[in-house]
Amino acid sequence: MALSILTLCYLIGSITFIVGLKMLSNPATARRGNLIAAGGMSIAIAGTIFLYKDESGNPLHNYAWIFGGLIIGAVIGTIAAKKVKMTAMPEMVSMFNGMGGACAALISMIEFRHEVHNFGSGSGLEAIQTSSQNDLRVFLVICLAGLIIGSVSFAGSMIAWGKLNGKIKDFAFKGQHFVNIGLLILILVLAVFLVGWLPASGVTIFYSILGLSLLYGILFVMPIGGADMPVVISLLNSFTGVAAACGGFLYDNKVMLTGGILVGAAGTLLTILMCRAMNRSLKNVLIGSFGATATASGAKQQGGAYKEISISDAAVVMNYAHKIMIVPGYGLAVAQAQHACHELEKLLESRGVDVKYAIHPVAGRMPGHMNVLLAEADVSYDKLLEMEQANAEFPTTDVVLVLGANDVVNPAAKNDPSSPIYGMPILEVELAKAVIINKRSMKPGYAGIENSLFFQPKSSMLFGDAKKVLQDLTAEIKNL
Repeated sequence: MALSILTLCYLIGSITFIVGLKMLSNPATARRGNLIAAGGMSIAIAGTIFLYKDESGNPLHNYAWIFGGLIIGAVIGTIAAKKVKMTAMPEMVSMFNGMGGACAALISMIEFRHEVHNFGSGSGLEAIQTSSQNDLRVFLVICLAGLIIGSVSFAGSMIAWGKLNGKIKDFAFKGQHFVNIGLLILILVLAVFLVGWLPASGVTIFYSILGLSLLYGILFVMPIGGADMPVVISLLNSFTGVAAACGGFLYDNKVMLTGGILVGAAGTLLTILMCRAMNRSLKNVLIGSFGATATASGAKQQGGAYKEISISDAAVVMNYAHKIMIVPGYGLAVAQAQHACHELEKLLESRGVDVKYAIHPVAGRMPGHMNVLLAEADVSYDKLLEMEQANAEFPTTDVVLVLGANDVVNPAAKNDPSSPIYGMPILEVELAKAVIINKRSMKPGYAGIENSLFFQPKSSMLFGDAKKVLQDLTAEIKNL
């Protein structure tokens, strides 16, 4: 009876994962979907703790460790999530993703240890208790897959976390890609040797694979430039899902398997979509080091004359416009100006102005960064236009207000074959009647490429912190 109830708990958990993931595809239902999936996970965890029994019929007994870990993790996670700034959200995503990979790798290590007698005394795979060598090989394949993928995800996510918060700089050496490929081949060869030949030195080889996988995860992400971090985060997220699914196989846990497969599949699809949004292949992202070497690879420093616009002039232009499109970027997140932006939007709408937001798929530092940012300020989801929709409306837009975005509005992607971003779909803001660009300075964006949009006749620069600029604009428009 207990087993049937536990199976039902796992079934409920799996269904809520699927439903929650579906709801995450729409901003209007995303928060509710997240809560539904979390509720299903809670049911699955509670069912495992109180209803699980091993092959001998013994229930779990180490409740102090279990609840101690749950409480400590819940407290740390809650505090971290509540205190994190929107600018640091991508770093938190990388950190949590890395922890998932580490858990998957630890599961593989623990299960391998459970199968080896006299662990640490030099015993080889001949000491593993299995019914047959075929069973042993199946176990090792799953165990090694979780170990390798989880370790790569953990190490890579930690490097991504360090890059996003500025603690780690881009690093590459001549021939590094060949070193990475050679290291990956060595890992796979050792894994095949371990599974195929079951050597007496199996324990040593197993932990050698662990160390090499961690090293590969570091070298894998190190040379990738900052502009590609959204794609890398999405890819590493899919790795963590696959590694978690391997843990589900090891434990014969249906809900863990389902959750891992969903995360892996969703992360893979998102990675593909992100690459399409940048008009680049995944291979090019991983090998091209875009963002780390963009300036050196031929992006032209165009320079030229740009014109500034004052707060009062910008307020007049926006107040008497019929249609305004706002393009949010990382600068908006840095200034934590999403609430000030929403206030400006409401004021303009009260004056009869049609205000919408143009969202580029790779704007910010992680997938969906701008959507999350604006949702925090209660911006209506109906006002968020995807790139294709926004581009169709720019020709009929009176004013585009660019807030801290750079590379996603750079016309070089369309008209400069020498630019590293050439061919990347962009928000075609230059089609509007007027473009007001808010930046702190004329420094290039995250990809290190100068933006020709700044020097076009329609464009005007409005320098300053995004939050203060928006507040000043709001005050100025109120006085008109």
